[in-house]
Amino acid sequence: MKVAIVGGGVVGLTTALQLQQELHNAEITVFASDFDRTVSHVAAGIFRISSSYSGPTENITKEWIRDSYEYYDDIRKTREASLAGVTSISGYIFANSSVETVKSYWLEDLVPVYRRATDEEFRLVEGNWKYGSFLTTLLTDCKLYLPWARRKLQEGGTKLTIRKLNSLAELATDWDLIMNCTGFGARTLCNDRCLVSLRGQVIKVHAPWIKTFFYGELNTYIIPRFNGVVTLGGTRSFDCDNISLCRHESTAIRERCDYLVPSLKKATVLQEEVGLRPHRENNVRVEAERITNGHSKAILVHNYGHGGYGVCTAPGTAKYAVQLAKEMHRSSVAKL
Repeated sequence: MKVAIVGGGVVGLTTALQLQQELHNAEITVFASDFDRTVSHVAAGIFRISSSYSGPTENITKEWIRDSYEYYDDIRKTREASLAGVTSISGYIFANSSVETVKSYWLEDLVPVYRRATDEEFRLVEGNWKYGSFLTTLLTDCKLYLPWARRKLQEGGTKLTIRKLNSLAELATDWDLIMNCTGFGARTLCNDRCLVSLRGQVIKVHAPWIKTFFYGELNTYIIPRFNGVVTLGGTRSFDCDNISLCRHESTAIRERCDYLVPSLKKATVLQEEVGLRPHRENNVRVEAERITNGHSKAILVHNYGHGGYGVCTAPGTAKYAVQLAKEMHRSSVAKL
């Protein structure tokens, strides 16, 4: 079988890794317009998923999240964990708006620790917070994970090709299976009007003394990564395609984070970044269909629209997408 994966971000590469593991004799190629500048590179990478995150059903959504956590946790337990950028991390979520803000419908029964913050822990940060939770979860640094995934793919014989596509149908003449992991690009390639950009801006600072993450509500976050780098965020601008840095947003992010954890005032700025998260208004799209181009036919499986949770749930949706592809392939063979 000849397989094409379209998309070089965390969803595309993780889907390719799943395919490489499942289809040992397949000829696999990953197509992307750019492998080094994707929205995945901007992501903070913490495994925290909003209760609003949704797949087609609640059971499928739970399956995606569980499979994703287990995938990253399995990597964390290997000797390659530091190369892949996967580690365990603990921290706090504080809020005044609602007790629901510091809870997580999807995570409380999944991660090893999820409990109410103690009175002493409330004093770790500034602000008179009403509600607080402490949890231990996972962190995936995509600036390590993505190169690691590409190396794994190439070691397994998968080809990585720079190519900008005008349509997915143009691949049907040469490929049996096409996996559409184009994220925001699917708005054009699939004419998907449910897909909108969710603009995010973050600041990367050098603050090696920060070892735990902190949230103040959910729009202010401080997330340590490898090598003393800490991500400060953030913003969520709905239906905004502007990728230029906004100095006003930078100022607001820095003020909120510095207030929450005052020691950050002495942290030096390393980089400021903007990314467009591919948010789908109904739910994440993981669906299979058949596609034609003239007399050529191929199986097309969509896997996009993860919003701000692409890093978190890419392994789960990838596993599900591969299963859909295998089921449709078996159906095609049975008809023959």
